[in-house]
Amino acid sequence: MQADLPRGDAQGLTPAEVESRRLRYGRNEVPGREGRDMLRTVRGVFTEPMFVLLIVAAGLYLAMGDRGEGLLLLFFAVVTVGLVIVQERRSQRALDALRRLAVPQVRVIRGGATTRVAGAELVPGDLFLLDEGERVPADGVVRAGDALSVDESLLTGESIPVRKAIALEGAAAAPDRPDMADGDDGSGVFAGTLVVSGHAIVEVLSTGAHTRMGRIGASLVDIHTQEAPLQQQLHRVVRVFAVGAVATSLALVAWYGLVRHDWMQGLLAGIALAMAMLPEEFPMALSVFLGLGAWRLARVKVLARQPAAIDSLGATTVLCLDKTGTLTANRLRLARLEAHGQQWDCQPGVPAPGALAELVDVAAAASRRGNADPLDQAVLAVAATASPTGSAAGQLVREYPLSAQSTAMGQAWSDGDRGCRIAAKGSPEAIAQLCRLDAPATEALRGRVATMAGQGLRVIGVARAAAAAAPDRLADAAFTFEGLLGFEDPLRPEVPAAIARARRAGIAVAMITGDHAATALAIAGKAGIATAAGALEGAGVAAMDDAALARAVRDTRVFARVMPSQKLRIVQALQAGGEIVAMTGDGVNDAPALKAAHVGIAMGSRGTDVAREAAQVVLLDDDVGRILDGVALGRRIFDNLGKVMVYITAIHVPIAGAALLPLLFGLPPLLLPVHVVLTEMVIDPMCSIAFESAPPEPDVMDRAPRPAGRNLLDLRVFARGLGQGAVLLVTVLAVYAGALHAGRDVDVARALGIVALTVGNIALVAVDTRTAAGWRSLVRRDFASFWILAGLACAVLAVGLALPAARELLHFGRPAPADLAGVLGAVVVVACAMAWWRRLAHRGRLRVTMSGTGA
Repeated sequence: MQADLPRGDAQGLTPAEVESRRLRYGRNEVPGREGRDMLRTVRGVFTEPMFVLLIVAAGLYLAMGDRGEGLLLLFFAVVTVGLVIVQERRSQRALDALRRLAVPQVRVIRGGATTRVAGAELVPGDLFLLDEGERVPADGVVRAGDALSVDESLLTGESIPVRKAIALEGAAAAPDRPDMADGDDGSGVFAGTLVVSGHAIVEVLSTGAHTRMGRIGASLVDIHTQEAPLQQQLHRVVRVFAVGAVATSLALVAWYGLVRHDWMQGLLAGIALAMAMLPEEFPMALSVFLGLGAWRLARVKVLARQPAAIDSLGATTVLCLDKTGTLTANRLRLARLEAHGQQWDCQPGVPAPGALAELVDVAAAASRRGNADPLDQAVLAVAATASPTGSAAGQLVREYPLSAQSTAMGQAWSDGDRGCRIAAKGSPEAIAQLCRLDAPATEALRGRVATMAGQGLRVIGVARAAAAAAPDRLADAAFTFEGLLGFEDPLRPEVPAAIARARRAGIAVAMITGDHAATALAIAGKAGIATAAGALEGAGVAAMDDAALARAVRDTRVFARVMPSQKLRIVQALQAGGEIVAMTGDGVNDAPALKAAHVGIAMGSRGTDVAREAAQVVLLDDDVGRILDGVALGRRIFDNLGKVMVYITAIHVPIAGAALLPLLFGLPPLLLPVHVVLTEMVIDPMCSIAFESAPPEPDVMDRAPRPAGRNLLDLRVFARGLGQGAVLLVTVLAVYAGALHAGRDVDVARALGIVALTVGNIALVAVDTRTAAGWRSLVRRDFASFWILAGLACAVLAVGLALPAARELLHFGRPAPADLAGVLGAVVVVACAMAWWRRLAHRGRLRVTMSGTGA
């Protein structure tokens, strides 16, 4: 196609010209609103209930003349803002890195060579190539191409594709007018629109904010997106707890004032209780886990475009894979020619004999030059050496692309005064139909195709025709059947291990392909995909109603001769059976099935922009093993989210109980607002750092997927958290009440109770983050953040006990070493008991899971 460029333009811009224009016009990006993120984050913190309670408590202490405690609480308020900002920025940086990975790539002509660059690197005057299924990266005009049609509904609202003409010779390139988009002659294309058919070379006129899409985008930068459903659910939970905390706290204040006649102390006790009951860590933990989880997925070459995809990946029960490029290497080699009763195995550099050389010539005439299609590349590579003439010569008159009605494509070439030559290639059935073969000839052809397909070859037919002028459709020409081509596409070396890994994880693997059934079964057998049920062909899919298809897909794992539109029905049939479906795809016609699947997985290197936009996940290097890495990470993230939800539920039980129960039993208050805040300073980073970085369970890929309807915040999670929290609460109250009963001073008893609560808090993290491998899992490098945070918490507590000024500020007494040792020993015993119980419960769940999968 580059040969069709107007004279003098084929070289494109030089590197110096590109750099000069980039400095002049900037990058091809629409300015966002990142500069406001910090202000929005701080503003959000100021409206958080915990921050408001801190400010109120600090004001009360200052009003009472307790300057030290009031200033300490104000300091904690500032630290709270800092922690939230750090976590928000950490997640934001991870998401920014993902956005950089997701930048679309563009084929651009510079210095006479075609190369791929990020769309943001385009400058006015660049020449870039467009093909079917791609998004237009900048405003420009068509300089060369064929049958280009563009869907401009994104700009105009009109769903009918617009046919584009080639710009008139000498039309203004206007690289010095990036605010103008030429194209009144029908040659203009605009950023963000979609190529639905054809291909072209386009010259860039406008980039970034100067494009039509950029001008629209500039007006949208202040529009906020809605939260994910799980985030909304967590916020509702927090609101429910907040209402309960306010009601309980007001009741406590009233009781304290009316019964004890100390309204000021009642206000402080009520604030401490409200702070203890607010589980504001729920939404923060989810945001951090989703942001960093998506970043971790990107590190294994899996780009999660939607947060919900992380959850769905881990729950996948059926993985539907394309054959070409996913299971196979997508490096097609023309291996065999068959025509007129002759067969020949292609050998590099050796010309094909006799009529078989003509077969190669016709196949080359039906193949697009400069195309990324591996089948076309394989044909043209053999045509360069294996035929006398090399390939068809002449002027290309017309192209006939694949369509939903026919799996044949062709090209018409000028033959001078004699009219034109038309060459076609495609599935043997489609070519037989074009050639109007009778029933015996068609049946004989099927037998030859079945023999070649049974050897693992992908088979296509070739035909040619002559006409006075290029017809409107291939079917309008009188074609003569020429022969068959057999291609081999070797299985990717990593595929068998990946399929075996999926089966160990309880994930069924299905292959969906447009190839012959025998070829599909041969490849599936080599890959390790179940073939006992045979192959269900597209014709069979079309003949079944939805109920029959849902029954058929229960056991069938190979689908052959499937049209892209039929993939959607297969996905829906699997979903009707209760499966969580992940599906790969790369073409424009794959988009409906990708969007319908629970996890649509687009191919990053060879997929179309449409497929990538319809998918929730993009596989950056097209390695099927990466999908299983993504499943493992999805399961790890869900497991760790479940652990942090248990921990958050558990730790708020002893905090709230220690703030309320001593008062109800007539004991001096154990927790004051400053103690609650100190505990929260440990909880927040533990939730967002220690739990997020916790390693996966050893059996993460050796167990069945979790049930589809399982909720992250189910009763089992709350029950386990309440149980752990109740055990720690009893321990803390026993320490406090026991110290008072033994005659210890109130401040000493309080110090011992806070020590029990803090060490118990750290023990809860250790119990809930440790894997089924046991305590030795805590010495893994993944747990470095846990030990750092635990060390900091213990250091702060030690300072509070050792320094007289700190003891006075925190209302601590100095406990005896023997008392401290007894408290630490009691907490360690309780933690070991909880860990032992958790391990027994895990083994029980594992036995149930293994028996359920038949393992």
